[in-house]
Formats: sequence, structure tokens, C-alpha cells
Amino acid sequence: MSRPSRSKSASGIYHVMLRGIDRRKIFILEPDYLKFLEYIEKAKNKCAFEVYAYCLMPNHVHLLLKTEKDEEIGNIIKRITVGYVQYHNLHYARTGHLFQNRFRSEPVEDESYFVTVLRYIHQNPLKAGIVKEMEEYQWSSYYEYLKAEQRQLLDPTFVLNFFPNTEAFVKFMKEENEDKCLDDEQIKVYTDEDLKGLITTYLDADLRSIAESDKKRRNELLKNIKEMTGVSNRQLARVLDIGRGIIERV
Repeated sequence: MSRPSRSKSASGIYHVMLRGIDRRKIFILEPDYLKFLEYIEKAKNKCAFEVYAYCLMPNHVHLLLKTEKDEEIGNIIKRITVGYVQYHNLHYARTGHLFQNRFRSEPVEDESYFVTVLRYIHQNPLKAGIVKEMEEYQWSSYYEYLKAEQRQLLDPTFVLNFFPNTEAFVKFMKEENEDKCLDDEQIKVYTDEDLKGLITTYLDADLRSIAESDKKRRNELLKNIKEMTGVSNRQLARVLDIGRGIIERV
């Protein structure tokens, strides 16, 4: 069965999301974030597009882009991701896919939804509980909008023209909301210690006892943990000291 074609944007503006396969981390160390931004910049030198917003989360990426001329959004994303996947796999001695299936995208056709998507992207780290203030997160374009010396990928003029001044922009970006754009599932990122505490507290299960349980009980607990947290199989295997293959079969 052929894949459905993507919705075309009359404005040329798209909200794009890339997620790590099996929700695995796309970015592990600080140089990884820098490398991904570098590949966006390289793609801009080859393709005709503008970046209005981005947010690089540990296991997914949001982009707000405008394509120019007849540039296909798929070509742009391919130029960004292929190089990064090669870098990531070589650096971490792994093979295979890094991103989950095809990227997701939605057309952004009007001004109201444009600023809503902009805010949604910038608030990702806040809603995921990674930071308490958006300006604390350096891997999003919000950081660039506030700090002129940090600007690398975007010209703020187009976006800031939607607001009377920078203060109004900041106020709108920080407004509490229930925005749901493209992917309305906010994924919480757990450290290994957070995950251990969650398992022992809410499942009333000793970490060692899970691995030593009979197969039926073990598999039931593993399913409950995955449904509750959505963590990657790799992290779960590491925390529970259970073979990743066992978890994947479950």
C-alpha cells in the first residue's frame, strides 16, 4: 500500500517533527546538538528555505520552516537528517535507522496558527519538565530570539513583526496554554534515577525482582512500565539489567 501524500502548504510554511526510533535519544552529548544545527545550516546553503523556529529535544525535534520556490519539504529534511545519522552512527558505533518512520509535518496557513506553533515549539522543554524557564534551554530558537549574539539559523525580523515589541513576544511565548500542534503528546524525559524511583514507587516493584520474576509476571511489569513512561527499550534494559532483546520481544 502506498503512503498517503503530504498536505501541501499554500504559504510554504510547515511544522515538522522528527522522533527517534523507539523513542531513543537522538542527542546524547552537547556536540550532538551542535552537529544537528550545523546540518540545518548546511542544508540552508543547498536548499531554499527559512527557519522560523526549532527545538532540539533529547529524543525528538520540532522545526518551523518556510520553503521557497518549488523546494520539497522532504528534500530539505533528507539533507538535514542523512548527514546527522551518519555522524551519530559513526560516533556511537551503531548502525541502522535513528529516526522513527517518516517525519511528520503539517501545513501552517494562517498567522494565528503560525504564532501558536511557534509558542508550542518553544514551550516543549518547559512542558516536558526539562527546565523551569524557557530561556534556560539553549537548544531552541527561543534562545536565539532573546540573544542576538547567539543567532545562527534565523533572522528574527519576520517573527517579531507579529508583535509590537520584544516584551510582547516574550509575554506571548510564556502564556500558559493547551496548544496541541501536530504531536500533542508531550514526552517526559526520565533520567535513569528518575525511572528507578518511578518503578519502585508506583509499581511497588523491586528492580531486581523484575528480572528474577517468572516470565509472565516479568512481561506484565515490563508492559506496564512502557505504557506508563514511554521510555526507550535501551534505557529500560539498562535500568533493569535485562537484555534489550527480551524487552523488544515483549
